[in-house]
This record gives sequence, C-alpha cells and structure tokens, in this order.
Amino acid sequence: MYQNDAKRVLTPECRLSYANLVTPKAPANNPNAEPKYSVTLLIPKSTGAKTELDAAMAAAADEGVNSKWNGARPARLESVVHDGDGVRPNGEAFGPECKGCWVVTASSKNPPYVCGIDNVNCKLAPTDIYSGMYARVSINFYPYNSAGKRGVGCGLRGVMKTRDGEPLSGAVVTASEFAGVGNSVAAPKINPLTGLPM
Repeated sequence: MYQNDAKRVLTPECRLSYANLVTPKAPANNPNAEPKYSVTLLIPKSTGAKTELDAAMAAAADEGVNSKWNGARPARLESVVHDGDGVRPNGEAFGPECKGCWVVTASSKNPPYVCGIDNVNCKLAPTDIYSGMYARVSINFYPYNSAGKRGVGCGLRGVMKTRDGEPLSGAVVTASEFAGVGNSVAAPKINPLTGLPM
C-alpha cells in the first residue's frame, strides 16, 4: 500500500527496460493499438517486493468483482508480475537482464511524471531517460473488462530516477563520444610575467 491506496505501490529501486516514457508507442505485438507511455520494471527478487505487488493486485481484483465483473471473480486471473528466471507469457525466455528479477510492465495513456532523486520538483530532460537506468516507480493496479478479456492491469504513475546504469538498447551518447575530435577550444596561452592570457 502506498499513500493509503491498497492498489498502489512505490517500487524499491529497479532497472528500467523498454522505457517509453517520453513518447507514447503502440505495443510491438499490436501496432494498431492506441499508443501509450510504458516501461518494463526489473525488480530484484532480493527486495521482497513481491508480497506488496501481490497485495495490490489482490486489492484491484477485489474491487473488480463489483465494478467490472458483475459480482463474479474470473476463474483465472492473468498475473502482470512475471518471473524473470522463467519464460514470457508467449513461451520465450526472458533476456539475461531479467534474471533474479520480477518483471512488471506498466503503462499509461497520460505522460508520467519523471524526475531525478536529486530534485523531485524538476522533470528530467528526455536525454536523461533511457532503458537501463535505475529508478523507483509509482504504479497502480486496476481491474479491467475489455474486448472479452477480464483481468488486472498495471498503470504507470511516475518515475524517480535514482542512478544511471548500462543502457539496454543502443547507447547514451555524451560529449565524451567526440573527445579530441572537431573544433575544440584550445586553452589560452598565459604570459608567465603578467599571468594574463597572451
């Protein structure tokens, strides 16, 4: 429970994968779907977060019995929390970055608030947001009944970057990429007698 809402969770520090936090995108398996902001959270099992995630999903399911499912809980609810040491719902193995983690994908139609741990009142620049960085993430679980499918989904509320990490897709380019190349401004020569630039 986070901020007195049984369906909300503030994750411990986790690594972000597939971080579509700046521009919404349609899911790869359904390119005609509505574009959303989304991120996959790789939550280390060692944090013990699974208990809190399970409790929040259960609270969402309890709410869904009356609000979405006409008084009857679905016989089988698909979990949105997956074991990174196992296989994806489609049967494929998770990537090596998922090992030892719970894997949760959260999404939102609205842009999430993304800040840094050093200043939570200031949004991060898009260039500081990437797959592979570490963060704590505010998520909420909710019941749904859509297109014949009934279950519990995971909503994305906000992201607080805690530290940089090795990028998972592509590279984060910085000024060091071009060190010693191009039009560098040379340091001025100093007059040894006056101490002023020559």
